[in-house]
Amino acid sequence: MNETRYWVIVASKNHVQNGVRFGIAQANHGKAAPLKRMQVGDGILYYSPKVEFEGSEKLQAFTAIGQVTGNEVYQFDMGGGFIPYRRDVKYFECQDAPIQELIPALTFIENKQSWGYHFRFGFFEIPKTDFDLIASQMAIEKGK
Repeated sequence: MNETRYWVIVASKNHVQNGVRFGIAQANHGKAAPLKRMQVGDGILYYSPKVEFEGSEKLQAFTAIGQVTGNEVYQFDMGGGFIPYRRDVKYFECQDAPIQELIPALTFIENKQSWGYHFRFGFFEIPKTDFDLIASQMAIEKGK
């Protein structure tokens, strides 16, 4: 069995919410290649620079956490000629975790001044320690 890997996918929060609702992941505007790198059991975090894809309101927070469940990368016709690739994911209940307070502790961000560099790629792997730190900030406290 392959070792579990951990991924960050960049998307606006409104697009992330759609993915959570349907139990799927899409990456890099529907490309297949990023999704093919993932294996069942891998961890996924979504980072949302903005609230809405077409909007200008900044968010800069991790907005969803899940685990790859589907073996297949498949296409889905969303209409209007857009037929993105998808992967099935189980999402966990969470709260948004703003990135600003996490930047100093995240090892994948080497240059803390230019912290947004990695996110420009839209999809990238991170170490388990960073995944666990972000996940701990996204956890919902029981009793609230």
